[in-house]
Amino acid sequence: MKIERVDTRHCMVGEGPLWDVAEQALYYIDIVGKAVHRFDPAAGETRSWDVGQVIGSMALREQGGAIVALKDGIFTLDLDSGDTALLAPARHLNPRAQMNDGKVDRRGRFVVGSGDSDIRECRPYGSLYRLDGDHSLHELDREIAISNGPCWSPDNKTLYFSDSLPCHIYAYDYDIETGAVANKRLFADTTDLGGIPDGATVDSDGLMWMAICEGAKIVAYTPHGTIERVIDMPVTLPASVMFGGPDLDQLYVTSIDPRLLGRDPDGGGDTFVITGLGARGIAESRYAG
Repeated sequence: MKIERVDTRHCMVGEGPLWDVAEQALYYIDIVGKAVHRFDPAAGETRSWDVGQVIGSMALREQGGAIVALKDGIFTLDLDSGDTALLAPARHLNPRAQMNDGKVDRRGRFVVGSGDSDIRECRPYGSLYRLDGDHSLHELDREIAISNGPCWSPDNKTLYFSDSLPCHIYAYDYDIETGAVANKRLFADTTDLGGIPDGATVDSDGLMWMAICEGAKIVAYTPHGTIERVIDMPVTLPASVMFGGPDLDQLYVTSIDPRLLGRDPDGGGDTFVITGLGARGIAESRYAG
């Protein structure tokens, strides 16, 4: 196994890595930098878009362009012009809440959470939403403090999702035909790992890979919630993970710059790639709307 730093844009809060198989490129965001970045490993080039607001996550669209979760709703992002436009407002969003981490299920729906924007006095003001292809937004769960890490088991029957404040990773039964969730239960608790559950992805064998922010670790969980392996990272604040590369066997890891929290720099804010894991990811879907 080898961990290397990727020569791409530094972030204050690097999150939401997304490998697009068609483009063979890595998209990721800087939450407080209000930017979407696209890294082309073959060309060694990075392109960036300023979205003008704090951004929680993004996804590519089947019809072209992207969608981005901004402060109070889901917006389109034109990748040619850089323009954004409101697609689906998050109605009844708590005034202190903002949209956060999200991913597309394998039927093209965007599942995204919201959470309290005040991390110092965080309260369960967030919700979990599903954006359907017709642009309608539906609440799936509520009373979430910091939403993170949505991803699905390979058979589409389980949705994993975290509330970072209590260090809890949850599992829901997921109906891939309707996008409905049921039977929420505790999947794992990251307290003993020294950090909070952040961004996550699932590999083709069903392992769920989770960034443990503050814990300087990436952890792979079995479908039963037991730890299969732990990878020590060179930074304290790894934020999210995504398999990429031509064979989907490279794990990209985004991270947070500790200077955001008034700490000394440790290399956080850069993006890393881990090779030699013996695991392969699953191609990410595009939003159908």
